[in-house]
Amino acid sequence: MGFPGSVNFPYLYSPIQQRMKLKILLLCPLVAVCGRATPDDAALKDKIAQLLLVGFRGTELTDDNPICHAVQTLHIGGVILFDYDVPSRSRPRNIRSPAQLARLIADLQQRAPERLWVAIDEEGGRVSRLKTAYGFPHTVSARFQGRRDDTATTAFYAAQTAATLAALGVNLNFAPCVDLDVNPDSPVIGKLERSFSSDPETVVKHAGIWIAEHAKQGVLTCPKHFPGHGSATRDTHAGSADVTDSWQEAELLPYRRLIADHDVRFIMTSHVFHARFDATCPATLSKAILTGLLREQLGFTGVIVSDDLAMGALALHYPLEEALEKAINAGVDLLCLSNNGAAFDPHIADKAVEMIYRSVKAGKISPQRIDQSYRRIMKMKREAWPVEP
Repeated sequence: MGFPGSVNFPYLYSPIQQRMKLKILLLCPLVAVCGRATPDDAALKDKIAQLLLVGFRGTELTDDNPICHAVQTLHIGGVILFDYDVPSRSRPRNIRSPAQLARLIADLQQRAPERLWVAIDEEGGRVSRLKTAYGFPHTVSARFQGRRDDTATTAFYAAQTAATLAALGVNLNFAPCVDLDVNPDSPVIGKLERSFSSDPETVVKHAGIWIAEHAKQGVLTCPKHFPGHGSATRDTHAGSADVTDSWQEAELLPYRRLIADHDVRFIMTSHVFHARFDATCPATLSKAILTGLLREQLGFTGVIVSDDLAMGALALHYPLEEALEKAINAGVDLLCLSNNGAAFDPHIADKAVEMIYRSVKAGKISPQRIDQSYRRIMKMKREAWPVEP
């Protein structure tokens, strides 16, 4: 099912196929002379790059900005926007004003061989990148909407957010948060008022409105954080969060209902650890949770997005190459590299492609697994937008 006003074109892949043919022609002399590269290598790296969602610095683009190389030459799948740069503890990172941000996004899309995901965390309230100080509309938290429990109020704020994003060119909102408010003192959910309610039915009602209002504007949504972060007593940005003894079965209900009753295209993982599901890995790296539970038991067929791989729950325990390998094998399709954690690496996209490529060539990730995620991502792009001439 496509977006309102969209058309499904069976030939969306033609730009990629054409690019691959060009790379094959360019690589043939290399193969003959030194045997280092093959057409299959170029095709594989093209597919891997589509699995990356990358953060960057800059409120406007210049040719020497590494994100231009990542978009134009590497062909990454998308970008993620922030107003605050964590490594330098400064603003602005990508956002100054509505007009500036719209220009930045348009420039990024113009440089891309095919459409980019342009993602943002715009939940409202304290999790808002588009602040009133930059000239954007006032927003309210999920808790405010859930406690008011008025569908018209929720529809107003959801529609306002969706219209703002659509006007800017943002096409993927990492919202709504469908974690249950199991622990109101949870440092990253309850204390930030990101949950609609502790009642799963209330969460489903208001999250469904957010999904529907965004769809009307052609903006994709991404419920989060699977399988549920609301009971955690620790913040996964800072380190591990074990929910083995606090997690409740009811935390799956919003996902079960939204998958069944709404057009859910994306779901974001959580980095929480739950030993009863997986005694070894946090959710983002767990095949039992992402493939076994989310795909096989709950029947989700869309794109699984990792929460930021730079967060402490992963970065403090897994080198990036290992985290990428485990996430892909667990079932993640779109890998979020915010580049906005402890450090900033302008060449993170190139490094991630090479890391994943090495894992495939070493037999640690199968080519078929890359193909699965690539096909899901490209199918979603085909459904979302008509092919540009």
